Amino acid sequence: MIKLRSKRFSRSNSKLGRCSSDVGPAGKGCGGGEIKWEMRPGGMLVQKRDNNGESGGDGDGLIIVRVSTVSQWHDITLQPTSTFGELKMTLSMVTNLEPKEQRLLFKGKEREDSEYLHMVGVRDKDKVLLLEDPAIKERKLLLGLARGQALGSPYRTISV
Repeated sequence: MIKLRSKRFSRSNSKLGRCSSDVGPAGKGCGGGEIKWEMRPGGMLVQKRDNNGESGGDGDGLIIVRVSTVSQWHDITLQPTSTFGELKMTLSMVTNLEPKEQRLLFKGKEREDSEYLHMVGVRDKDKVLLLEDPAIKERKLLLGLARGQALGSPYRTISV
């Protein structure tokens, strides 16, 4: 059996009150730096995160989302605070599917257009599945048949 010692934290043995030149890179551990704030979509004011290269290395806060259709992959670059509706608008230019015809799934669940990517947990290089809405797909097929177009029919009439 292994016994673990619990550490007791108190003001005297922590580095909270001290500021030395060896704390953090370039003295970041000292309280002299400016704190940057950001407003979240829910209206909450929070301290801005230090990404340290988590945003794809380009430093402007963009993430790359890999969207998989049945037969293709699309890498889409956008802000992490974007919504799934904005992602659908971007995908409509690439896939020629209208946003209302698209269904986006992330972590096995269909996501609403008003949900924010970062609130759901979408990070850089995460995968999202794009499916065509089956009801609209069926409606397109029925409209094609109603117009007299036999879609994919191997038989054709030949007039002599």
